[in-house]
Amino acid sequence: MQSRQLLAASLGLIAFLALAGYALDRAFIETAENSLRQRLESYALDYVKRVDFLRDGSLYVPEVSPEPRFDRPGSGLYAEIVLPNDHWDSPSAQGPRLPEGAMLEPKEDRFEGPLPITQIDNSPSEIYRYGIGVVWAPEEGGPQAEFPYTVYVSEDTGGLSAQVRVFRRALWGYLGGAGLVLLLLQALILRWSLWPLRQVIVELKRVQRGVLARMSARHPRELEPLTESINALIESERENLDRQRNTLADLAHSLKTPLAVLRARLDAHASEDELRADVAVQLRRMSDMVSYQLARAASSGHKLFAAPIEVEPHAEQIVRGLETMYAGKGVLCEFEVDVSARFHGELGDLQELLGNLLENAFKWARSRVLLTVTAGETAPNRRPGLLIAVDDDGPGVPADRVAQLLQRGVRGDERVQGHGIGLAIVQDIVRGYRGDLEVTRSEELGGARFEVRLPPGL
Repeated sequence: MQSRQLLAASLGLIAFLALAGYALDRAFIETAENSLRQRLESYALDYVKRVDFLRDGSLYVPEVSPEPRFDRPGSGLYAEIVLPNDHWDSPSAQGPRLPEGAMLEPKEDRFEGPLPITQIDNSPSEIYRYGIGVVWAPEEGGPQAEFPYTVYVSEDTGGLSAQVRVFRRALWGYLGGAGLVLLLLQALILRWSLWPLRQVIVELKRVQRGVLARMSARHPRELEPLTESINALIESERENLDRQRNTLADLAHSLKTPLAVLRARLDAHASEDELRADVAVQLRRMSDMVSYQLARAASSGHKLFAAPIEVEPHAEQIVRGLETMYAGKGVLCEFEVDVSARFHGELGDLQELLGNLLENAFKWARSRVLLTVTAGETAPNRRPGLLIAVDDDGPGVPADRVAQLLQRGVRGDERVQGHGIGLAIVQDIVRGYRGDLEVTRSEELGGARFEVRLPPGL
């Protein structure tokens, strides 16, 4: 991950520096060309001020030039004046073959280049040239005609090219150095920012090796959902493993006594009728134990990362079956279900919760049962909780019998058919979701109220 991020950031940085360098290079060249144009223009205007025409109409250019380089042959700075039928060059233009300049319209100027020329030694070169069209106006006492002419001032590109080379060398040197520093700084920042993630990996490996029991809580806020989910998964798996071990141990312990009884009856050489009766009793007892343990194991499914489940459709399905089963009592079930309420867990757990709570209510109710489902508490970055309450108008549960009633195998009334494990299964499921099961008296119906509160989940 760090390598990919560093590679992507490096490519982006290189592209940015390349574009920035290109933009700065173009800006410098345009600035240098504009500066060269202004300098050549000032030389050309200086020549315009110096040019004069004699009475015979011949061109007169003073010997004193505006710049000494105009007087030195091959200096790289050239001046020429183009007339309709004549031509004048500065001493510096002696030797190089400059491109011919055309006559320009009055007040027309032109900046062009680079233009190819040939030096004295026949080596190729290039120049930038500025030209301006002028009309010489007669003065009092002088020639009465107007003389159009064009002044061209050219300069070799060597000076500009040298400036560009120096600038580019400095530009790419500084940008390259800055790029290397930024890349190094970027690598350090990435390593520092990903340090908590590496710590998570180290802790996870230590958990896998059994050195740690769970992930620590010393992690950035952005990684807390990940570490909490991992801890919840670890705890859930350990609870499932413990529950499976306990279920097998409980089943083995429960079957040990009936098997011992049967072995004792065989060793005692009991009669066939007595043995048959004892076998029937012990088989029924073992069947009940196996049913209980299977039901208990079925309620211990994996509850993490489950999709939200609507409660009302499953509740209606269960209630329809119970109303048919208890049709002789005429019990009716009313719903107060929040349409936005969702159960975040296994579908089998929801069915066990609703089935056992509603069956218990139908068993003890006189005529009415009320199912209430609402969304529970909420917490940031967590799934909302859930409240499930089942009320009946039966005799209710005395407060001193609540703890006993929730024990495995204990029935509210021994005369009522059942195994006494339904509420124990409910309590195991609720504990698996880290919720609470509360048994109180119903204020609305007057009987018992079984209330399940599930906290916000991961």
